[in-house]
Amino acid sequence: MKRLITCLVAIFAIASLWAQQSVERPYAVGADISWLQWQEDMGIEFSDGGIKGDAIEIMRDNGFNYIRLRLFVNPRSELGYSQRDGYCDLEHTLAMAKRIKAAGMYFLLDFHYSDNWADPQKQIMPQAWQTFSYEEVCAEVYNHTKATLEALVAQGTAPDMVQVGNEVSNGMLWPYGSVRHSFEGLCGLLKEGVRAVREVTPEAEVMLHVALGGQAEESQRFFDAMAEYGVEYDIIGQSYYPEWHGTLQELEANTRSLVERYNKPLIVVEYRDHYLEIERIVSELPRGLGRGTFIWEATSPQWGKLFDEKGVATPALKHYNR
Repeated sequence: MKRLITCLVAIFAIASLWAQQSVERPYAVGADISWLQWQEDMGIEFSDGGIKGDAIEIMRDNGFNYIRLRLFVNPRSELGYSQRDGYCDLEHTLAMAKRIKAAGMYFLLDFHYSDNWADPQKQIMPQAWQTFSYEEVCAEVYNHTKATLEALVAQGTAPDMVQVGNEVSNGMLWPYGSVRHSFEGLCGLLKEGVRAVREVTPEAEVMLHVALGGQAEESQRFFDAMAEYGVEYDIIGQSYYPEWHGTLQELEANTRSLVERYNKPLIVVEYRDHYLEIERIVSELPRGLGRGTFIWEATSPQWGKLFDEKGVATPALKHYNR
């Protein structure tokens, strides 16, 4: 079995190299700003150097070229993230996508496949899907992904990159997609999401996102399983928060090991601190396979800290304008 997995990894690596050569891709200086609409509705006005402006354009003018948005299935449900206002639903995402593209930036769409936060500790089935069989949930993953992307394409804002799941280290859409005993259920779900992306937005890159920044053994176990079950993807996405994912040295060792083993581009798609160190690690990955970084919730004074509680740009924003 181990020898078979090694052969499968090699086959997928060769296919990945061909795909990478077919379309030129940017190095991502990226940010997740999914809280921005809520902040604006709370009356926060953003500014840089005393000049007010759209936060997206301020970030663009300070070196950012890529924006990430999370999407929930139904955040207004009883289990939902935003029961009153529906933030991070399709309607809000469509509006934000227009602003991102109008600013001339690239767009990464992050499917959570849940009504609320999906992460290694919880991957809760959307309320409307909870009585469905595994086969029916697979169909819903495909249909939800397809319908969302078709709506974005229809208004001229197709994403440039798509995450099929958020931090799926322990699976998604539990219990069907839990990896406690096997990766088979998860991989079937992922394949349906990937299929929809390929059909509707064939030029978009597909990312598989795990939260295993410095955890080498767990990372290899996950991506070996993707090869074993034939899950197609383009980019390895990692979260890195040192309190959960090890030291910077472990992050560097793991990211190097991953790109060498799978010959896939890698992005640290969530981080909060240590930008300069993480940027160095990713930009120095072998064969140019480091493809960028995304600071999480860049406009939040508690998380990304590129703006303060009044929306004023902080000195940290200037680190990106290099």
